[in-house]
Amino acid sequence: MIKLTQINGDEITVNADLIETIEKAHDTIITLTTSRRIRVREDIEEIVKRVVDYKRRINSPSVSSGSPETENLPDQPL
Repeated sequence: MIKLTQINGDEITVNADLIETIEKAHDTIITLTTSRRIRVREDIEEIVKRVVDYKRRINSPSVSSGSPETENLPDQPL
């Protein structure tokens, strides 16, 4: 999921896996695989960067030293 800003200023969270196309008109228009179209303030390059960052996060090992997901967990015996 990536956070974007709608034209009216409201924040929206979009499932990055559902993005089919991104086009630049006066605004940036995202078309989802569901045919829903969303107008956002971010430009194409920023959206692509956020999608790439999201994909890297979800594809990285979930258990790593110092990761936010594990840093506050108590030590567990193996």
